[in-house]
Amino acid sequence: MASQQTRRKSAYPLEADIASRLLAWYDTHHRDLPWRVPPRDLAKGVRPDPYRVWLSEVMLQQTTVEAVKPYFRNFVARWPTVEALAAAEADDVMKAWAGLGYYSRARNLRACAAAVAEAGGAFPASAAALLKLPGIGPYTAAAIAAIAFDRPEAVVDGNVERVVSRLAAIATPLPQAKADIRAIVERLVPIDRPGDFAQAMMDLGATLCTPKRPRCMLCPLREDCAATRAGDPEFYPVRPAKPAKPVRRGAAFVAVRPDGAVLLRKRPDKGLLGGMAEVPTTDWNARQDGETAVSAAPFAADWQPKGAIVHVFTHFTLELCVYRTSHAGPTPAGHFWSGAEGIAAEALPTVMKKAIEAAIPGATRRLRS
Repeated sequence: MASQQTRRKSAYPLEADIASRLLAWYDTHHRDLPWRVPPRDLAKGVRPDPYRVWLSEVMLQQTTVEAVKPYFRNFVARWPTVEALAAAEADDVMKAWAGLGYYSRARNLRACAAAVAEAGGAFPASAAALLKLPGIGPYTAAAIAAIAFDRPEAVVDGNVERVVSRLAAIATPLPQAKADIRAIVERLVPIDRPGDFAQAMMDLGATLCTPKRPRCMLCPLREDCAATRAGDPEFYPVRPAKPAKPVRRGAAFVAVRPDGAVLLRKRPDKGLLGGMAEVPTTDWNARQDGETAVSAAPFAADWQPKGAIVHVFTHFTLELCVYRTSHAGPTPAGHFWSGAEGIAAEALPTVMKKAIEAAIPGATRRLRS
């Protein structure tokens, strides 16, 4: 099949055989990932499972590949099909997601699975139709359409932005440069093997065209790279200075029963860490501090200070003073006890795991999944 490069004449002067050379490199140097069908299997007619492609792309948003691998394996072992995930209990999905962050993704994950299951269990093939599903934005829609359905979509993540900004030496800072980068990718993507092309661009950025100390001598596109010719690839992509994140403060209260159970409650479904489990905390959020003193404890007890923990969210940094007490009294309204050996299965976000670990020596081993 003729490639898109031979069908379109572009103003971008370096694209003549970029796709073919990049794909040749990918055939040999692709990463082996649990959600990916490698080129050798694609050549034998094995097709990617749209469910696995979708699940991996949602998990990979704002998260590293190495962090995602165990979560992905756990999800597909527990829920091997989109119908199985659609039928899962919401709390079970949140528990399985705990630690990946950006918890609205987990809520949308189940909603999207339900929508696909109700429509017959097949994901739509076009990016436009995928965009109508819960939690699927332009990038994810393009990635699923390209990788799972061989649609010639421009798939642009952070790795691709870095590769293209260096190829063309784009001096416009991000995010203003996004439109120019996308326009170049749209002209580069081939009609044949667009899914492999998308994954090859990602792999190139992840393994060779890295943010620091890129391995330019091994890059299949080094002859085309304007940034390499200029001798300063690390200058790209150009980014404006980041404003300092605000620091918010609050307190976390870890109550422990004589049998080792920890007092938890569920956060509201909407908002930051929505639907997740937590130890009682004060009313902090991205815009305001919460109380930090022991006087803000959820009930009167012999609360002992156990230091402080720091957790970095996307838009702010949180400092929590941690207090601990032993409690053998009645369970406070709206709370529940989680046994010492079962707490690792709770839907605890990382910040709450840190608080518990600060209060309970040795809890790290139980909380590590």
